[in-house]
Amino acid sequence: MTTTQAPGAGTRSAVPAEAVRAGARAGFAARGLLYLLTGALAVRIGLTGSQEQADRGGALSEIAATPFGAVLLWTLGIGLAGMALWRLSEAIFGAAGPKGDKAHKRALSAVRCAFYTGSAFLVLSFAAGERGSGEGSTDRQSRDITSRLLDLPGGPWWVGAVAVGIVGAGLWIGGRAVMRKYRDRLKWASLNTHQRRFMDVTGIAGGVGRGLVLAAVGVSGVKAAIEFNPDEAKGMDDAIRSFAQTPAGPWLLIAVAVTLVLFGLFSFGQAKWRDV
Repeated sequence: MTTTQAPGAGTRSAVPAEAVRAGARAGFAARGLLYLLTGALAVRIGLTGSQEQADRGGALSEIAATPFGAVLLWTLGIGLAGMALWRLSEAIFGAAGPKGDKAHKRALSAVRCAFYTGSAFLVLSFAAGERGSGEGSTDRQSRDITSRLLDLPGGPWWVGAVAVGIVGAGLWIGGRAVMRKYRDRLKWASLNTHQRRFMDVTGIAGGVGRGLVLAAVGVSGVKAAIEFNPDEAKGMDDAIRSFAQTPAGPWLLIAVAVTLVLFGLFSFGQAKWRDV
């Protein structure tokens, strides 16, 4: 049986490597579809003022409305579960690459595993008919979590700390995209010129856009902490819509939406060329 091996380790894991790799690639493809649909919905909002949800819930609703929606939803949820399994294997055995077995890398993989486990659960719940698990969830969850934190002793400080962390994560994601750090995780040497250009265009623009949206979510959390008002906290949908309230108007929203579409395409490229 083929098995995975932690970087720098002399022992072999009991996790079938091919199954984990297949799960990772399915997860990248599932993430790509969600971002592609979310970005497309955001473009529609910018152009028409639509009240559709430009987040996971909106994307799932779009999928559910297709002729094979139920099958696609289950496939999407299973793909995200595969991503969670891959991240779990990285947390336990170490990731690919010369520094993949470092403690901070394992910890980051554990956090990502928890995130994708939650995402997979929500998508599968949506597929099973629990529509409330997906629709409009990011905005509602942001307000609910912020409200609970504000009720704790020192609540505003907790909210502020989490929000600053989210802003930092957004800047980190955008900065790594600009520095093309994603190349380190790709089978770059095997890509031809057109494939490299595709990954650079989608990776840089998509990463910056994704980071910008995440930073906007964090900024709203900082405002909620300062004003002691959970209604100021935004999820992905409200954060995307907030770009239309800038002097650039809906055109900035559309530009950000296009970057999310590009990140979806970048994720498809990762599904094919990522070193897992």
